[in-house]
Amino acid sequence: MQFQDVIGQHTIKQRLIQSFAEDRIPHAQLLVGPPGNGKLALALAFAQYINCPNKQNDDSCGVCSSCRKYAKLIHPDLHFTIPVIKTGSIDKPTSSDYMSKWRPYYLENPYPQYEKWMQLIADENKQGAIYVDEARDLIRKLNQKSYEAEYKVSIVWLPELMNITCANKILKILEEPPEKTIFILVSEAENKLLSTIRSRCQFIRVPKIADEDMQQALFDLPDTGSVNYGTIARLARGNYFLALEMIRNDEVRKFNFNQFALMMRNGYGRKLTEILSWSEEIATIGRVRQMGFLKYCGEFLRENFIFNLKEPELVYMDDHENEFSVKFSPFINERNVISLFRDFEQAYTDVSMNGNAKLIFTDLGFKVSKLIRL
Repeated sequence: MQFQDVIGQHTIKQRLIQSFAEDRIPHAQLLVGPPGNGKLALALAFAQYINCPNKQNDDSCGVCSSCRKYAKLIHPDLHFTIPVIKTGSIDKPTSSDYMSKWRPYYLENPYPQYEKWMQLIADENKQGAIYVDEARDLIRKLNQKSYEAEYKVSIVWLPELMNITCANKILKILEEPPEKTIFILVSEAENKLLSTIRSRCQFIRVPKIADEDMQQALFDLPDTGSVNYGTIARLARGNYFLALEMIRNDEVRKFNFNQFALMMRNGYGRKLTEILSWSEEIATIGRVRQMGFLKYCGEFLRENFIFNLKEPELVYMDDHENEFSVKFSPFINERNVISLFRDFEQAYTDVSMNGNAKLIFTDLGFKVSKLIRL
């Protein structure tokens, strides 16, 4: 991954390059920002850059032995830490156990999404985590001498998913890493990290991808057919993964919309039997997809509340969602919007903590039926 392959983020690229030029690379950096904005791609491009023996002023060469290995994610001094799952055959999982799946997944999706990664490695009722055995394995690797690069680089994707034991165990090496060892943590929810982890890292806030950069990246894609790149870039709100989903007319997004509409119609009609049937159906799709659905609901509620302001430049919906919201949006107003947000957030939290899905969604459906008519 070279800097030229990362969409936009010119200011962040320059900051990273300058830190190397001035010989002041922090031993631990925390790249923070929303999903799909290229944080992980930036981390990998920076790691490739600092270890490239033929680097240019603004990028790695892309052709040397080090760059070729980085491009395939097989450099021996590059260490990935990613969320994994426990299985019957892997009771103490580490990232090494999943590299054979991670490498092709990332090379195809350099703007990876947690939900998609979980769908690849887990059944839909399991959630990923970074366990204490990961910390032990990483400490062992980083205490060894470099194989061939100047810097050993440890990239941790979604460090907020470290369990408490793992986070505490990694603290010392994060604060005092071996010589020429660099940590790059890539987070979408830094508030969920231990304060002791955050305090040991230099923050770099990575913004969403600018619309003009997104539009150009979409324009450069092959075989996209008749697509309004400007509209897609705007609706994606800086999330390249979401932009690709919209272009591909992703089935998950369609499912989430249909389930949201069904829930709201059942709630408005006080159709208690239908609410029970709906909750039984949604309880079968697995926790990862349930969390994605609830996240979608929160975002779509926000769009419908803003829709009432009659300020189209503030609304981010596709044509199908917009058509639905013409009639639906008046029911999302100042009398119920805060309560609805809280109920959906609570449901998300309960699902993430492995609560009984059928009870959670039944309760949510009944709450919606009370609030939607306010």
